[in-house]
Amino acid sequence: MYVLDSSAFIHEYHTTNQTASIPLVREELEDESAYRYDAMEGSGMHIHIPTDETIDTVRRAAAELGDLEELSDTDIRLVATTFELDGTLVTDDYAMQNVAEKLNVDVEVIAREGITEQRRWTFQCQGCGREFDEQRDRCEICGSPLARKNPN
Repeated sequence: MYVLDSSAFIHEYHTTNQTASIPLVREELEDESAYRYDAMEGSGMHIHIPTDETIDTVRRAAAELGDLEELSDTDIRLVATTFELDGTLVTDDYAMQNVAEKLNVDVEVIAREGITEQRRWTFQCQGCGREFDEQRDRCEICGSPLARKNPN
């Protein structure tokens, strides 16, 4: 089962495998890509609603990696759907790919190269430079905002 992100409809992704998506993806689409979603749904694409428990699992994994702030609710629910269906996530979104890899979810990319390694992001204070392992609203030392930083 291939679970399709909005980029699959935008880039006219085709497969002979069974497909699935979620209603929130349809809300992101406009014009021809929205018609493609509707056509695929009409021809048998499975529409799935993931459980709250699986959504929480995905949120925890994203938080551990530092990707939670980068993911929309739609993104989280797509990863959860793919996890529940034991499918392959079709997306170009790097944060989704990173979280999917942590959860051992297969990914197929469309128009970009996929990620080459899983990353656990760190966060650096824009004022004093202190680094934190977890996302916070402000630095606990100086109160300045934090920025996501590539750990490599």
